Amino acid sequence: MSLNHILTQAIDELSEGESYKGLFHRHTDGVPLPSTQALRDIVDLTRAIIFPGYFGNSSVNSRTMTYHIGVGVEKLYDLLAAQVLAGLCFADDEACSCSDQQREKAARIAADFVAYLPEMRRTLATDVEAAYNGDPAAKNFGEVICCYPAIRAITNYRIAHKLLQLGMPLIPRIITEMAHSETGIDIHPGAQIGHHFTIDHGTGVVIGETCIIGNNVKLYQGVTLGAKSFPLDADGRPIKGIPRHPILEDDVIVYSNATILGRITIGRGATVGGNIWVTEDVPAGAKITQNKKPLP
Repeated sequence: MSLNHILTQAIDELSEGESYKGLFHRHTDGVPLPSTQALRDIVDLTRAIIFPGYFGNSSVNSRTMTYHIGVGVEKLYDLLAAQVLAGLCFADDEACSCSDQQREKAARIAADFVAYLPEMRRTLATDVEAAYNGDPAAKNFGEVICCYPAIRAITNYRIAHKLLQLGMPLIPRIITEMAHSETGIDIHPGAQIGHHFTIDHGTGVVIGETCIIGNNVKLYQGVTLGAKSFPLDADGRPIKGIPRHPILEDDVIVYSNATILGRITIGRGATVGGNIWVTEDVPAGAKITQNKKPLP
């Protein structure tokens, strides 16, 4: 068989409609597509605004802060409005082009996100504090902000979670998956996470879509907060959107490689030991180890 014949046969097979059924996005000329690079720029800009001097322009100081923040916010708004519009158009299977209504919605989402940045900074400041206080190896806040993978992953999560709350499809998941690829920490943007949250080391942590995590919670590497099972509909497909992941109340600690599955509650102040499989509620204040028996 000649090389030309091999290539032609592969092209013919790849071009058959059945071969790409469900895998093909029919793009309309003039309709924007989400850009991974633009979303990286958005995350980087947001990080530079929240942590000035650590990221972005290193020459910023108290006298030039307003100028640098202003430039960053204006650029962030423009980039974000364009990407939100692209995400809205991409997710709308019935629309062949982006409407004025979608453009107005994109502008509003971008503006509402910018308005939330002061609150996001306040929350991330508590995450930095929790990481610093929880790690005797941390020399200062700057080391935590610059070096700790947990802060990078949590920052991406808090950006993505807010965009999801504002009604943004697709893009929040792309943003958290960026951090997943960079850090090995997989946080679904739909999870609800309180303040003073930290992940020590971080690699291999999984936090599912419907998790609810309270305040002052600490996880170690390899922790899974997952679903125990997937209820199926009449056609045998998983039912989406139902609560299926754990609830961790305030002041919970979960040590390395623990697996907590299903819609169960880990009570306030409880400690879950390492390398343990938990599928039942844990009482407030309890300490459980591999034998799963509460200790006094």
